Amino acid sequence: MALESPRAVLAQTQVQVASARFSSSRITNKTMNRPTHNSFSSRTNTATITMLLLTGCATTPFSQDMLPSAVQVPIGHVVVLESTGTGKIAYECRTKMGKPGEEKPAQGKPVGNADFAWALVGPDAKLTDRSGKTIGRYYGPPATWESSDGSIVTGAQVAIAPATAGNLPLQLVKANPATGRGRMVGTTFIQRVATKGGVAPSSACDAAAIGKKEIVNYQADYIFYKAE
Repeated sequence: MALESPRAVLAQTQVQVASARFSSSRITNKTMNRPTHNSFSSRTNTATITMLLLTGCATTPFSQDMLPSAVQVPIGHVVVLESTGTGKIAYECRTKMGKPGEEKPAQGKPVGNADFAWALVGPDAKLTDRSGKTIGRYYGPPATWESSDGSIVTGAQVAIAPATAGNLPLQLVKANPATGRGRMVGTTFIQRVATKGGVAPSSACDAAAIGKKEIVNYQADYIFYKAE
């Protein structure tokens, strides 16, 4: 049998070494990239905990226990709908007594002059449920909650309670009989809570500003009740 030349033996050896290095590299990469059981379990546990927390928050029912007694709904009524209104409120600078048939000034003390004050013209807000789905509108006057299913309810203020500075007061409304067919039918009371913004403008309201209108942003939760 003929012997291989030294050059051929050297070439064959280099090929074998390169092949061994390639195989070793593949094994190392697979080992480094493969997640360990502990890291996988950790990620799984974190995801599970997050899901439970979110689910718990989403399903926690509204409780009026922490609200001032003035705006609490009487015993015998239960929460049937929790919603959030997000939109704008229009104000107009008027004389302190207002015009015939119009609402009184929005604040007890006028802004800028003893004879003038910002009067609330009306709100216009989108209503969403706790999942963020749009379910209707809130507008006025008169205060009107209109559901996307066609049912409509209006109401009259029973009481208010102070909120934090810069936010609309909390409010309790007694509902009038609803019209149409849908979720608003049977509503007895409506609470306005968790208010953000919406107060009258801080700019001057005086003789030079009579008739001037300004729009402010606001948000509030509207809680609907029905008789048990």
